[in-house]
Amino acid sequence: MLSKLILAVLLLPAVAAAQGGAGTQGGTPLQSMQIAIWPDYDRPAALVILKGELASAGLPATVSLRIPASSGGPTAVAYATQNTGPLLNLRHDRSEAAGFITLRFTVPERFFHVEFYDRFTTGTDERSYKYLWPGDLPVNSLAVVVQEPAGASNLSVQPALGDSAAAPDGLRYRSALLGPIKQGTPQSIEIRYTKTDPRTSVEILKLNAPTPDPQAAPANEMTDYSRLYLVLGAAVLLLAGSGVVYFSWWRRRARPSVGARAGGDFCSKCGSQATAGARFCSKCGAALA
Repeated sequence: MLSKLILAVLLLPAVAAAQGGAGTQGGTPLQSMQIAIWPDYDRPAALVILKGELASAGLPATVSLRIPASSGGPTAVAYATQNTGPLLNLRHDRSEAAGFITLRFTVPERFFHVEFYDRFTTGTDERSYKYLWPGDLPVNSLAVVVQEPAGASNLSVQPALGDSAAAPDGLRYRSALLGPIKQGTPQSIEIRYTKTDPRTSVEILKLNAPTPDPQAAPANEMTDYSRLYLVLGAAVLLLAGSGVVYFSWWRRRARPSVGARAGGDFCSKCGSQATAGARFCSKCGAALA
């Protein structure tokens, strides 16, 4: 009996690790996670944006999370030194199993950023998209924001979000705080709407979509122009009980391609490509390492 008890105690860590699934190294939770979904934004797909903030933890920290295999992989994996700071690309490893692509990357700061396009049927007027947050990481505060496609009507979201709010880009957004989410607890977000105009929101509103950089890395290595935010400069209303929280997004015209380090080929301050042999950035004047 004693030998069985000792064996059970020795096996506990392995069992806990197996049940924990993917997560930050050491089970460190996220202070916050924003899931933004932009259907039919600049291509006939759903752009999904994950913005995470690590809770107080030792840095660097290793993060492992899953995205749908139907996305084909991320278009951006990056980090920032602060919530609204410039995005810097991160190297990442990926593996695929059971309908998911698992991304694993090490962040030197608390803020990370993942983007991908997920396919859904757009050939009919009645459209729907369902995203599943698989619960890989424990989240103290989960926020969801849905961008209403230009020209769409009868839009509904489950779980129900707040009333839509207009932004200066001409689009409307619905948002809500869903509260803490335990690790291993999935959260689905389902969007339904009617859209008779086949054009994307960018095409309808003539927004500035990102322009491919001819020197960018191949798509499977994460392109330099993959998803760089246009500054909305707007407050997107989030309702959380009687409280009001505001979120904003930004798009940048350029940032280093995968594996590029601060300095060297790119400016660590503004992300512009540096001229070979230059000691200072030609765009912002910052010293190049």
